[in-house]
Amino acid sequence: MTENSPDLDDTGHYDSGLPGFLGTIDEWIAKIEAVMLAAGVILMALNTCVNVIARFVFGEGMFFSGEINRILIILVTFAGIGYAARHGRHIRMSAIYDAIPARGRKVLMIVIALFTAAMMFFLCYHSYGYIVTLYDRGRILPALGIEIWTIYVWAPIGFAVTGIQYLLTAVKNLTSKDVYLSTGLVDGYAETETEV
Repeated sequence: MTENSPDLDDTGHYDSGLPGFLGTIDEWIAKIEAVMLAAGVILMALNTCVNVIARFVFGEGMFFSGEINRILIILVTFAGIGYAARHGRHIRMSAIYDAIPARGRKVLMIVIALFTAAMMFFLCYHSYGYIVTLYDRGRILPALGIEIWTIYVWAPIGFAVTGIQYLLTAVKNLTSKDVYLSTGLVDGYAETETEV
């Protein structure tokens, strides 16, 4: 494990920390998310740079550039919520949590993980309903001509993956001695702080 990211091994490979089949699924999802996030951010930067250059060189930007960035922002956002949950990077309000003894923190983390998983599945269900509504309306993006519902498919997928990740975190806490923020990240604070 590296010093900066306890859930990555020395080669940068994500180590799920879950046994067997669950660990394999978790690692595959992590690989897919990493590719989606990296590709999304790189394509956004490339699209924006090319559009700026086109505007200055040819006097007119690419008319579809804004729509491509809109698609990529949605992709990165909803792929990113699963990534944040997997690596324990979500926002925590921990004043009360930190004051509780270890056994209480473990119980509270299981409750938090299960509640958050339920909320993610609830949002997944409603985002799916939203996509069905968009599909029924038949609207398209004006420049690209793509049906709008297709770009929002990432919302229920992201919510579902995040819900699964929180369920796996609850399982990890139920089956291990330590308190885990995610399947590969033990609860605690680094001894040295790094300023970003």
